[in-house]
Amino acid sequence: MDLTITPSAEKFIQRMVRFGGAGENAGFRLSVSPGGCSGLASEFSVESAPLPGDAVVTINGLKLFLPVESRLLLQGVTMDFKDTPMQTGLVFQDPKASGCGTCSTSAPAPSQVGIPISSIPIKNG
Repeated sequence: MDLTITPSAEKFIQRMVRFGGAGENAGFRLSVSPGGCSGLASEFSVESAPLPGDAVVTINGLKLFLPVESRLLLQGVTMDFKDTPMQTGLVFQDPKASGCGTCSTSAPAPSQVGIPISSIPIKNG
């Protein structure tokens, strides 16, 4: 799989898995689908095991649980983590993406999609 993970994204994912409460064999489930002005819409969670249909992809020691469509869309993508006054969350830089050109609001650059850190679900118990 040709997916690049920057050191800041790696650190973010490691912390999510470590503190996600899903156990020792937990992984980071990343689901990516077409959509939005950036070309990608994404969701992620920490899971104790892959869901049916997920592939386990290990990159730099990180265990990612990826559905089939996500693996296809993430091919050649660089995943980064940004923490700036304007943006906090995962950012995907996709050299294949092009913007829709019809957005009426400001959005990330056409080759990026951001996931706000506030969208991370917190499990109680």
